[in-house]
Amino acid sequence: MRSFLFLITLVVSKFTFSQFTPLSIGQKAPLSDLQMTSTTGEMLSLKKMNQEGLIVIFTSNTCPFVIGFNDGTFGGWENSYNSIFEKAKAHSIDVVLVNSNEAKREGGESLSDMTKRKSDKGFMMSYVLDKNSELANAFGAKTTPHIFFFDRNLNLIYTGSIDNSFEDKRKTDVPYLMNAIDSYSKGKKIKTKSTAPKGCSIKRMKN
Repeated sequence: MRSFLFLITLVVSKFTFSQFTPLSIGQKAPLSDLQMTSTTGEMLSLKKMNQEGLIVIFTSNTCPFVIGFNDGTFGGWENSYNSIFEKAKAHSIDVVLVNSNEAKREGGESLSDMTKRKSDKGFMMSYVLDKNSELANAFGAKTTPHIFFFDRNLNLIYTGSIDNSFEDKRKTDVPYLMNAIDSYSKGKKIKTKSTAPKGCSIKRMKN
């Protein structure tokens, strides 16, 4: 099942994502003033949330890569969200979940669905709705999840996957994002700045 879904992800990425070019390392976060509705009803922007850094996680309430596979072969990356938040918070780095699945607002990705998911999973960070996939388009976000880690000046310092836990043939576990947080907080160079994002395609409205 995991191998099949991975192949589907590669095919989708080849034909669906080509029009969206992800931000490059060093680029400034676009639309940092964009106001997005959070599950609490508060209007939030990246600039408002940024402290000593900001981690943006494009996520979903329905994607198996996020919530886990029904057959139990993969637990889903959302299970690591709170651990990421706690580690980041210890260094005054904020974390925000962003739902850009505009084409599935009536299929499990509405604001009420987001509110329920946040409550059910006990997410400790803000969860905002990206109307019309505006932020995802500006970022060139491809998947759920897709990580964008910015420094205190909102310059991109890491992007891609949370870790390599979905790679069956991995020789060792590599927590890419946690390593990036460690290096940044210690003023050290981030060794792996970019990895391939894996997950479901972001469900944008067709033009």
